[in-house]
This record gives sequence, C-alpha cells and structure tokens, in this order.
Amino acid sequence: MSSPVTSMFTNFTKLCKGLALVLVVGHLLVQFIPATVPYLALIPARTIPFAWNLITSGYFELSVYGVVFSTVSLLFMGKFLEPVWGSKEFLKFIFVVNFLTYLCVFVTAIALYYITRLEIYLYMPFAGFHGVLAGLLVGIKQIIPDQEVLLVKIEAKWLPSITLVLSIVSSFFTLNSAAYLPTLIFGTYMGWLYLRYLQRRPETKLRGDPSDDFALSTFFPEFLRPIIDPIASVFHRMLCGRSNATSEEDHGYTTSGAPLPGSDSVEASRRRERGARALEERLATERLVPPRNKEESQSDALDSV
Repeated sequence: MSSPVTSMFTNFTKLCKGLALVLVVGHLLVQFIPATVPYLALIPARTIPFAWNLITSGYFELSVYGVVFSTVSLLFMGKFLEPVWGSKEFLKFIFVVNFLTYLCVFVTAIALYYITRLEIYLYMPFAGFHGVLAGLLVGIKQIIPDQEVLLVKIEAKWLPSITLVLSIVSSFFTLNSAAYLPTLIFGTYMGWLYLRYLQRRPETKLRGDPSDDFALSTFFPEFLRPIIDPIASVFHRMLCGRSNATSEEDHGYTTSGAPLPGSDSVEASRRRERGARALEERLATERLVPPRNKEESQSDALDSV
C-alpha cells in the first residue's frame, strides 16, 4: 500500500512525462550547442525570418533552475488538469497559450524598441515554459477556486494573482526581469482568454466559461473590481463581442435574451464540483489503493468527471 507522500511523486501522466522530457532535452541542447539559441529562442530582431521561434522558444529553458522548476511544476499541475480536460485538450491548451504568449511578447518588444530606441529589446533572448505554467495556474483557478492548496492554505483562485504580484515585486530587485515578466503576464492573460472564450466543453457543446466567477476582475481584490469591470467590458465588446454573440446563437447560450440552464453560473458550479470531486477521488485513491498502471488511473479520473 502506497503512502500519501510516495503517491504524490508518482502516477504522472505519460503526456506530461513526454513534455518534461522535451524541456530537459531542449535545455541540454542549448547548453551543449549554444549556437542553437538564436534559432530556438525568441529574439525579436531575428523572428523574421525565423518565425518558428514563436513556438520553439517556450519548450526549453536557458538555466538549470528554470528547467527543474518548469519540469516539476508541469508534472504536478498536469497530474491534476490532464485527467479533467483530457489529453488532447491539455496539449491544445499548452500549444495555443505558448504561441499566443510569445506572439504578444514579440509585439511588445518591437513596440518598446520604437518607443525607447533601446536595442536590448530587439536582441534579448526570450525563452522558457513559465508562460504556459502561468496559464495552467489559471486552469486550476477555474476548476477548484475555493480549494486550499499548498502548505500556507492559499485558495486556488488566488494563485495566478499572487504569482504575478510576486513576479512584479521581484522585478525591482533583478536585472533580467524583462526576460520573464512579460511572459508571465501574457501567459496568465492568454490562459484566461483561452478558457474564457475558446475552450470547447464536449459535455455541454458550448465554448468557453461565461460565468461571473471567472471574469477578469476576479484576478483582482474586491475593492478594485468596480474599476476593472467597466474596463474589461469595453475590451470584451471590442475584441470578442461579435464572435461571442455568434457563438451564443449557434451553441445556445441564450434564447430570446434569456440565459439557458447550464450556460452560466450553474454550469460553472458543476464544472468546479467535477474538478473538486476528481481531485478528492484521486487523493483518496492514492492513499488507500496500491498503485496501478497509468492507463487504469487516468481512466478512473476521466470517468469521475
């Protein structure tokens, strides 16, 4: 019979193990062959014609600390999120969030160069998986917002916000904050954007999460939400209003202006309940049942959802 401590470090999904291997191999590659960095990392001045680095830059780390942290974080977060989302959706989330994050980093770097005329923004190498990790934290916030995690008993809904605040504060005391801070910020936002508007939910045939509990203002303290909500609603109408209205008509979010059951807070509550139940059942299984093969463990988690 496995102990809780032992089971915590086992039963990682095959997909997460494969992605972790990609991160390790990518790190070893740039360490032993430094000449590959300009071809793999996002260097804004070289992105044209090396446009593929908008994708490759997210799948390797430049430092040993970075690859260790990213690998461990991916394994643990993927162990929970992949059974809930499914392997295909989990991989799609990683690919889309990584690409959009580094696309925004590229545009921001070019804009900062034209504003400041500092060439450091053109030739600074951007790389790392931390943008995707920030997006995965948003996924945990969505599924189990009220679940207490970590030893300090922090509710999961505050993990993305706390991560960004700590990163912004630490940026005042580090020299290379420009290399990671934009990636974390855009990774968090793109993770939310994908889950809010793009993620398909096969069980309801709907797209995204329109619930108020997952609004952009929920990333901020209560006293700031009256300020954030009007600003967020303007950008929502500008960027997503028409496509979201079309989606609602096509998929049944509303009928003659009236919300359908399961399209808003009710469906969000059910999704959180499924996530919490999947987590509880996984933890109970790991405590009480001897380890089984990976396929059986993942199948049980999916059936519980």
